Amino acid sequence: MAKKAAIPDEIEPPQRGPLARLLRWSWYWLWRGTMLALGLMLASIALYSVVNPPVTMTMLGEWWRLGQTHRKWVPIEAIAPVMARSVVAAEDANFCQHWGFDVAAIRAAIKDGAGRGGSTISQQVAKNVFLWQGRSWIRKALEAGITPLVELVWSKRRVLEVYLNVAEFDTGVFGVHAAAERYFNTTPDKLTRRQAALLAAVLPDPKGRDAARPSAFVSSRAQAIADGADTIRADGRTACWE
Repeated sequence: MAKKAAIPDEIEPPQRGPLARLLRWSWYWLWRGTMLALGLMLASIALYSVVNPPVTMTMLGEWWRLGQTHRKWVPIEAIAPVMARSVVAAEDANFCQHWGFDVAAIRAAIKDGAGRGGSTISQQVAKNVFLWQGRSWIRKALEAGITPLVELVWSKRRVLEVYLNVAEFDTGVFGVHAAAERYFNTTPDKLTRRQAALLAAVLPDPKGRDAARPSAFVSSRAQAIADGADTIRADGRTACWE
């Protein structure tokens, strides 16, 4: 009679080394951290659709550098309509027609090189409210992910309202209320067509341009913005917030 084959003892799996355990632990906490950050970002986007952002990283940076900043939140209803139209004409004429990215403007920016920007107002809000300044690929990638979420959750009117309250108009001067007071000693609801255009003209370079004492270039740019504001109103490109 043939003998039964001996049944080998169960082979124990090899023990994980310290490096493998470290990598597994790191991946686990990286994943959890990523999910937590994503959850906080989504919660912040939802919250800021109805609650005004209290501060931005840019404001904090300027406060740390200067020792003070100037800003007072003002609802869009208390801002002269011509101010909103001027900002859109200057920064994002197709604001009402895109979902966060103006593909034509991006293509033009790529074609023209670094001398021209292609960011929409929605992208600038995503950057100013949730991120930091700079040109790193990490920030641009985050901005590209946040912008559609902002467009999905916020109305266009809300996007524009936040932008008008967080944009920097002068060194340490944030928002249209502080800008109207600083440059023209007035309030946002009383801004004239020319004043609104001048404020919009300084946005690309708030530390290098002056709305109260405009250079020939800024003055000419303001006139073009004022004409553009009239144009987008006439052709219906302000309908999404007016």
